[in-house]
Amino acid sequence: MVTRAIRDVLAEEDPLIVPIAHDALSARLIEKAGFKVYSVGGFALAGFRYGLPDIGLVSFGEFVNGVRDVMMGTSLPLIIDGDDGYGDVKNVTRTVETYEAMGVAALVLEDQTNPKRCGHMAGKSVVSLDVASRKLEAALAARKDPNFFIVGRTDARSVNGLDDAIARAKRFAEIGADAVIVEAPQSVEELKRIGGSIDAIQFANMAEAGRTPILPAADLKSMGFSIIVYPGTLLLRVVKTIEDALNDLKSGTLKLPEGTKDFRELTDLLGIEKWRSIEETHSG
Repeated sequence: MVTRAIRDVLAEEDPLIVPIAHDALSARLIEKAGFKVYSVGGFALAGFRYGLPDIGLVSFGEFVNGVRDVMMGTSLPLIIDGDDGYGDVKNVTRTVETYEAMGVAALVLEDQTNPKRCGHMAGKSVVSLDVASRKLEAALAARKDPNFFIVGRTDARSVNGLDDAIARAKRFAEIGADAVIVEAPQSVEELKRIGGSIDAIQFANMAEAGRTPILPAADLKSMGFSIIVYPGTLLLRVVKTIEDALNDLKSGTLKLPEGTKDFRELTDLLGIEKWRSIEETHSG
């Protein structure tokens, strides 16, 4: 059962800002910061959990295990990166059934060939529009709850050009996708054209150091984008912080940055009082 429908959240907050979590603690921090929705992306989960690049090395089962762990950190509605559905229409059906049963709110399915690549990497290829359409149709047929939000994503911009990518996104909307993504546009002009060309809820993927210009959410909303996702923002900063801490340890000059949480604050964030209460009530 979907915890809360994406459309309901979007009705309250448009544009909807969506950080990407890579573990349960980052998901909890997203909720604590006041965000209404979060996402788990292939790039962040493969990188942080398995130390691997997002090039199709992580299996569906590994992603499911990772997502289940992340979901323990918060009850916020979750948008999942479902890659290409991990196979043909049978695999897409199983992907939808699995994530819907887990309580995921939304699933993004893309038209890349398998094994896929991160949307901002070179060397991508896409399946035909017919194959992509059939997989999306299978996904829509598989969901039980109409509030389970299914997003059609195309990576055709860097393969076949912008015209084909827009045509694919329009087709996904016609089939019945709840929202669409044209991944990795390469200029502000392309963002404007995409946003103004497709009559559907649209995502903008703001990947720092990627192919797409990083713009303020208000500007993207004015172009036609309602859901703004930040796939690398937390992960990039976490990696830098870990590197800095290790360099401090190596040099022998450990100095915690200003604002670093102390032990009590950290254990409070981890929910220590809940577990103390359970222990006191039931341990005898």
